[in-house]
Amino acid sequence: MIMSEKSKQHVDSCRFCWMCHHICPIGNATGQERNTARARALGISLVNREAIELEEIMDNIYECCTCGACVHDCITGWDPVMFTKETRLQAALEDKLPSYINTLVDNCLETGNAYGKTALCDKLTAAIAAHSAKTDILFYLGVDARYMACEQAVKAITVLEKAGVNFTVLADEAPSGSQLDFLIGAANETKEQMNAANAVFAGFDTVVFYDPNDAKTVKQIYKEYGVEGDYKAVTYTSFVADLLKNGKLEAKNSGKAVVFQDPYQLSRDLEETEEAREIITAYAVLGEMLLNRKETVWAGNILMAQYIPDVMKMVANRRLSNVKSIGQDTIVTACVSEYVSLKSVEQDDVTVLSLEDLILG
Repeated sequence: MIMSEKSKQHVDSCRFCWMCHHICPIGNATGQERNTARARALGISLVNREAIELEEIMDNIYECCTCGACVHDCITGWDPVMFTKETRLQAALEDKLPSYINTLVDNCLETGNAYGKTALCDKLTAAIAAHSAKTDILFYLGVDARYMACEQAVKAITVLEKAGVNFTVLADEAPSGSQLDFLIGAANETKEQMNAANAVFAGFDTVVFYDPNDAKTVKQIYKEYGVEGDYKAVTYTSFVADLLKNGKLEAKNSGKAVVFQDPYQLSRDLEETEEAREIITAYAVLGEMLLNRKETVWAGNILMAQYIPDVMKMVANRRLSNVKSIGQDTIVTACVSEYVSLKSVEQDDVTVLSLEDLILG
């Protein structure tokens, strides 16, 4: 397999190391050694040594959520996410992707989202139509909210309306490229999507990203891939926190005790941890998960649920168990994908709220 020398070095360093063995949210949920970064590196090293074929490890390669917990926990600086994404790219170039991943990639290329959806729910269509006029601020919802959680998308729009913000929402959003980046990495198709979206964003002074995954992609990965824009890219959480500070939103604290689920895209990748907490403390009494901020534990997502749904429910259920273990009964999310993942677990012990749910009451 063609792989950069840097990734080969990281693979060979990780394959017999257990330093991050305890930290993988999927490995902890499944209890399987194959889901650790060490096992993934070992499989890749066997391919590099021509002991096995690339196709034999690809299911395992797509069991990684790329949350970066292993990278954050490694004191020696090795990066399993880097070599995992590079392996996905090489499999795509060699036409050795699993069929279920090919389907998701084809959907991204044909419809702009991995789910293959083209229609929005009626409530969201109406909410978007009310903000079709061109303004200086673009509110970018992202594919997860638009197609898989339209009620939350409507609530997010309602929050900005409540604050009197003058903003635009596009009926047809150009995909940010975040899903293709997860599926096939730095392929030409991924960069083409990013450049197309970047051209749209450039027509606005400020772009507010509702989904932390899109925010991470645009604020961090675009630069890595040489995609540059002169617009101001901000997260929804930081934008709403500023609305509160400036008195645009009036908050009444309910006194309800809650804990916060840090999205890794905000806390680890963008180093944004306090803005969501500022919002929450205005409306409720904030407690903390035992693992929070940069130490956060991922709670699952919608994209991986398309091909390993049972594992995603296991991951989400484990995080809900973390809430119960500290005597809490309500968790607040700032990532629509984690919100949907947590809500997918049938249980009555923990209430799952979004920031919008908390703000709108």
